[in-house]
Amino acid sequence: MSAKNIPGDKINLRLILVSGKTKEFVFSPVDSAGDIAIHVYDNWPEADWAAECVSRAEILRLIYQGRFLHSSVTLGALGLQLGRTTVMHLVPREHLPEPNSHDQRQKSKGGSSSCCSASCCIL
Repeated sequence: MSAKNIPGDKINLRLILVSGKTKEFVFSPVDSAGDIAIHVYDNWPEADWAAECVSRAEILRLIYQGRFLHSSVTLGALGLQLGRTTVMHLVPREHLPEPNSHDQRQKSKGGSSSCCSASCCIL
């Protein structure tokens, strides 16, 4: 979708699956991550995403700038530009990871997590 086709009061989301397949959807800034998951589930692109189909909307999670979005977070609260395309990852996951204050303190001090020495990244 080109920028001229995106309404000026909407946000175009390009959602990327773990497989690398993408699809674009247009949302309002008042739409929450939970609303988006329901919309995508209800409008699942069967032809393109058949192999990635999930059993229910509640397990679809959005990742923006490396962080899982809670279902109540709206696009407007993220400060996304209207009339533009924003890229997010869409992954099936039962539960969001719990925040771990100890790990966050260690990372902010330049230390590593006590659980392992490996770094993690989402592709």
